[in-house]
Amino acid sequence: MIKNIVVIGAGTMGNGIAHTFAQSGFKVNLVDVSQEALDRGLKTITTNLDRIIAKGNLTEEQKAETLGNITTFTALNDAAGSADLIVEAATENLDLKLKIFAQMDELAPANCILATNTSSISITKIAAATKRADKVIGMHFMNPVPIMKLVEIIKGYSTSKETFDAIYEMSKTLGKVPVEVNDYPGFVANRILMPMINESIETLYNGVAGVEEIDTVMKLGMAHPMGPLQLADFIGLDVCLAILNVMYDGFKNPKYAPNPLLVNMVTAGKLGVKSGEGFYDYSESKKAEKVSKMFLKSS
Repeated sequence: MIKNIVVIGAGTMGNGIAHTFAQSGFKVNLVDVSQEALDRGLKTITTNLDRIIAKGNLTEEQKAETLGNITTFTALNDAAGSADLIVEAATENLDLKLKIFAQMDELAPANCILATNTSSISITKIAAATKRADKVIGMHFMNPVPIMKLVEIIKGYSTSKETFDAIYEMSKTLGKVPVEVNDYPGFVANRILMPMINESIETLYNGVAGVEEIDTVMKLGMAHPMGPLQLADFIGLDVCLAILNVMYDGFKNPKYAPNPLLVNMVTAGKLGVKSGEGFYDYSESKKAEKVSKMFLKSS
């Protein structure tokens, strides 16, 4: 039975995953390389719990219980000793993930399942860094984790049925809807989403329409809650670029090649909400209310 959870990474996805497990009654060890990152993660969790309370869906007592279920660590060897499941939520970088999984494999108990929240990188390739490929699996949560219901459960080439079944059923106890996915670049969510975002950037790059116009067409014409350029800013343009590169390398198909505008924006540090500017300007508001000056039409 899975009871004790370790989450590696206290950033946007990691703190959301830790929050979700802790609110569902699991004991969570949250690990990051710095205490500052852990403090920021706990502050975000506290803020998000307060939002849930304000909506009448949580009590102060439940908030205290959730926070009480989370213990922070700056070293994995101190956190992993009694883990039943470790969820890695580090940066979308293959070399980093391989290093972390080799360390997880060395430190975790023999029966511990090792999961990754990767949004596109091969589970089979990650599992190869361990001696327990049968216990390695993908758990791709959606952002924001406490709210979004979907979890892609990705089987690597050697993932056992026992491992898959355990994670699939446990995901339901988190109030999530697990979906079985096989191990191909981008899985399902990003294999469909990222080409749409890339094509939206291509449409802007070619001068077909402006930022607001493209997003408005997709919101009003296709019933999307958020336009693709706004969504790219929300995800992070660096993350979008990394995922597209994984798919381009994996399939060798030019339709996945990232648009030059996206490449240039990431190179220039215009990453979206996280940097304060992407397709929109977030210097005054985190909402996409003001188009970045780079994309303003000249009068």
